[in-house]
Formats: sequence, C-alpha cells, structure tokens
Amino acid sequence: MLSAKRVIFIFLDGIGLGPGGNMTNPFCQASMPNLMNLLGRPLIEGPVIQEGDLLLNGIDACLDVDGIPQSATGQTSLFTGQNASKILGYHLPAFPNEPLIQVIDNYSILKQVTDLGGKATFANAYTPHYFELVERGERMHSATTLCVLAAQLNFRTLDDLRRGQAVYWDITNEHLLHQDTSVPANSAIRAGQHLAHISHDHNLVLYECFVPDLIGHRKDLGKALKFLEQLDAFLHGVIETMEPQTSILISSDHGNLEDLSTGAHTCNPVPLLVVGPLAHHCRRLNSIMDVTPAIVSFLEP
Repeated sequence: MLSAKRVIFIFLDGIGLGPGGNMTNPFCQASMPNLMNLLGRPLIEGPVIQEGDLLLNGIDACLDVDGIPQSATGQTSLFTGQNASKILGYHLPAFPNEPLIQVIDNYSILKQVTDLGGKATFANAYTPHYFELVERGERMHSATTLCVLAAQLNFRTLDDLRRGQAVYWDITNEHLLHQDTSVPANSAIRAGQHLAHISHDHNLVLYECFVPDLIGHRKDLGKALKFLEQLDAFLHGVIETMEPQTSILISSDHGNLEDLSTGAHTCNPVPLLVVGPLAHHCRRLNSIMDVTPAIVSFLEP
C-alpha cells in the first residue's frame, strides 16, 4: 500500500516554452493572473524557478532523435519513462503503433502505480460514441487511453461528469454540449476543483487536455488567448482545492501553441511545472521520459 502522497498529473498537449516579447507567443499576451502570481512571470522560457514547493523548468522533448517531436512517441515517453522515439528510430505522430502499444502495456504510469498497490485513475470522461467509433474501427486509442487499458482501470463516464467526478478534455464541456445537452456547461475553476476532489482518494490522477495542440495547429490567436485564460482559472481551481499532501505536475509532449507563426510542432523545451512536495523530487529532470519515473519514485513507500 502506498503512502498518503497524492499527485495530479495534468498533461497539456502541445505546449512549449517559447521566448518572451514575441507577438506570435500567446503566453506573452494572455491574461493569466493566477499563474503570473505563482511564477512571477508568464509561462515562457527563462531561468529555472526553484522556490520551496514550486518548480518550473524546461525539459527536452526531442529525446536525441532527429526531427520535430510528435504526439505518439512524445506521449508514450511521457507516460512510460521509455524513450519511444529511440525505440522506433523516429518521431511518430498521432496514435501509438504496435511497438509503442507494447511499451505502454508494460510501463504505463497508471499500471506502475497500481502494481505498487496504489490507487490510480484517469480523470477524463468518455462518451459512448467514442467506444462506438473504436468498435467500428473509425477511431484509434490515444496513449492516455492505452495507459488506462494497460492498468485495467475503469473509464469515467458522462454520468461521472454530471456528478462532478470527471473532467472533459476541453475543461468546460463546451465541445460536448454540441452532442449532449444533458451535460451542463462547466466553469474552468469549477472543473479544476472537481479534478482536485478526485485526487482526495487516489495516489495518482492523470488528466489530459489537447485543446492547445488543436489551437496551435490552426494558428488561432483569439482562441489561444481565450483558452489560456480558462487554463489559468482551471489551474487555480486545482491548486486552491487540493490537499496539503497533494502535488500537481504539469507537462507536455512537444511544443506548438507557444509559436503561432507555424501550425507545426516545435522543438522548444516543454514545461515541467510542479507545485507541492513533488517539486523537490523533480529538480534534476531533463526530459519528458524522466517524468514518470520521478512520479512513481515519489509515490513509493
């Protein structure tokens, strides 16, 4: 059985640390007062911040493999601690292929925690339509979904979402409301509070938001600014609600949103933002494949 330590792992797809003073970087323009108060600067490249239970550092997503980092290999590396790009010899976009599925089956962060006797969960809510698409072969599982399957955990449902026991991938349920009007709209801060409440009886809670990658590909500054304001409120909701023994870790698989001059991914470092006791355990992390080992080691008895 694991200790009373708790970790909320928030995966933000497609966020790197870009330069400040750059009009193509929405992090330089967005109103994010809560994050600004926490860090003393926007979420941009700069000196490492190490102050008590707070850490902000840029970590590598290229993993010593030529080319621009991509989602399948980046997420597999982030959620397993294995260098997925080196295993394949290249960066793979979109969804994991069979070799990466095998890596996730063996090393899923959720599985590693449950194998230690801990309680782990994926906070995202799934729709019945998602599984219908998979059944028809019209949808492939993402790395996060494969992590859940590897650990043989239950998926959270729309009923869980209605009860405040899950969070949708877009934080506020905006996209879901076009499909199911029985699900209420959610404020970003309330969604953060819901995520924090889920952590109260789990050693590890994993949550995924892929809105930033979608916006980055479209190079839409207006939507980027709106999302970052929501993200700021969401993170505030998590941090103000989580218990003292809980830590929040935020990271990504590759850059994208921080450079709207291109719709492609970037080679920028990705953020490693940690608030809570886990911060002391993460100061020597260099790349995205160091994240899972650090979390699992922190949670070990």
